[in-house]
Amino acid sequence: MRIATYVQGGTRHIGVVSADGQQITPFKVAAETAQRGALALIETLASGGALPPLDATPIAVSSVRLEAPLPMPRRNLWCVGRNYHAHARELSASVFKDNDSNPEAWPIVFTKVPECVVGPHDDVRLPGAGISDQIDYEAELAVVIGKGGKNITRANALGHVFGYTIVNDVTARDVQMRHQQWDMGKSFDTFCPMGPWIVTADELDGTKTRVRCWVNGELRQDGPTDNMIFDIPTLIETISRGITLYPGDVIATGTPAGVGMGLKPPRYIKTGDVIRVEIDGIGAIENRFI
Repeated sequence: MRIATYVQGGTRHIGVVSADGQQITPFKVAAETAQRGALALIETLASGGALPPLDATPIAVSSVRLEAPLPMPRRNLWCVGRNYHAHARELSASVFKDNDSNPEAWPIVFTKVPECVVGPHDDVRLPGAGISDQIDYEAELAVVIGKGGKNITRANALGHVFGYTIVNDVTARDVQMRHQQWDMGKSFDTFCPMGPWIVTADELDGTKTRVRCWVNGELRQDGPTDNMIFDIPTLIETISRGITLYPGDVIATGTPAGVGMGLKPPRYIKTGDVIRVEIDGIGAIENRFI
């Protein structure tokens, strides 16, 4: 099932997208429920409830404006850094060279504030000179938690997954380095395009899919998720150690090689650039940087 949040006629709705991505059928829910997007449905299922009924009449996806499936996540998004072998290597000689000399010992985990989330086709706003001049892209598979828990074992981890979506973990590299931690450089307004919908775990194996990213039509990133240093079950086990995960929590699982910082010379995002992120089995998001 593909669950989307969208706006039609100025009103937010939640719906199920057809397998070909062309039609969407809205759930019959109250307006205040729809305001929370897919999170409302995830929490209902987690508490033992059932999905609401669907309206009988599908509409064209092209006739609505898709929003992030979780337009306001319940709290900060969990994110993982340097989690593909080739990406860790491409940054090993960069400003990260003095960081942990063994990136494969433990996952690098940071967060992005929920307010940075925008829709799959929304503009991303560059912060401007004097704030950051080194804006980078990071195409990522994101895990959406469906069943909460603490100290979740690796063996049971995938049973806690509701589904998967796409994020672009946009990053201000100079700010990331300036503050010697990552949250500020990752959390600028609009720095987390998400979507186009959530594909439920019964329809997609996130451990065996493919992440790709194009900048102005040029393929920059292309990596299978089975090349992760820390796989999805390990990430869930690690992040839940002593910390309760809740239904609707999001874990961005890291980006493949090919980011702007890793190129020689580095190539950062400029005004007017269009970045497309596509993941097999989910779809694509595409955002213009202004």
